[in-house]
Amino acid sequence: MIRIDDTSGGEVAAAISRERHRQGSPATGMVLTLLILATEEFQSDATAAAVTSARAHPMRIVTLIPRPGRNAPTLDAEIAVGGDDGPGEVAVLRLRGELSEHANSVAIPLLLSDTPVVAFWPSVAPECLAQDSIGKHAQRRISDSAMSKNPSQALTLRAQTYHPGDTDLAWTRLTPWRSALAAALDRPVGSMSEVIIEAEDGNPSALLLATWLNVRLDAPVRSHVSSLPGISAVTLRSDNGDISISRTDGDSAILCRPDTPDAVISLPDRDLSALLNEELKRLDPDNVFGSVMSALRQENTP
Repeated sequence: MIRIDDTSGGEVAAAISRERHRQGSPATGMVLTLLILATEEFQSDATAAAVTSARAHPMRIVTLIPRPGRNAPTLDAEIAVGGDDGPGEVAVLRLRGELSEHANSVAIPLLLSDTPVVAFWPSVAPECLAQDSIGKHAQRRISDSAMSKNPSQALTLRAQTYHPGDTDLAWTRLTPWRSALAAALDRPVGSMSEVIIEAEDGNPSALLLATWLNVRLDAPVRSHVSSLPGISAVTLRSDNGDISISRTDGDSAILCRPDTPDAVISLPDRDLSALLNEELKRLDPDNVFGSVMSALRQENTP
């Protein structure tokens, strides 16, 4: 790790280039730039998750940590290039004083040319991701409503300000559930009369799942509060009987279907690096998420 105090975005970019040459690998081979805007509390976990993801998606990781206060406007940087954690480049930047309000000007010199940009807010995100000074640079913009004080309210706001390219990790966490439910419906089940979701109170993934199932199945959805964390069960009531998926632990669940023996299926509870890795596989807008955001926006429009 190389530390540079009282520097600038341009000097950080030059330092990364010098370190590349020193290691004998002037060609970066990076496929994207990931901009992480985080507080000191969340930056370490977010950066570590991004470094792990860089093994599959070589990238330049720029973590911007605003430190507002009465200090003189200074930029302190920690830089790492390559190493045991993968081929990526990491710049952890602390923006002190008035500079904390100008993360955009610090980030611009560090954007790799001719590569996509992804922005990630691991905790509190701006009201409109696409209009944020950092979000304007990005083709993909990732928030995590689960980290908000009021996750459901944050997700509703995200629906109101949605632009193609936005996504939320509350949606990414649903991928195993959506895959399991799609597999459970791989044969005709008749008309769907009702869907019941059991989840902890205020869980944003449960809200997205309810909206998605309502859109796809055109059936009413009821939510029950569960004492278990996350989503614990989903029951689909149809003409041919109930189909249910009940989570038994953090990795598996029991699938019950009419006239079929119960089956244990994989339903993993994934960590932040796995969630980021999934989102970085695609750099085009997620149209399914967009349709869910549209439906959620309509539900909350007077």
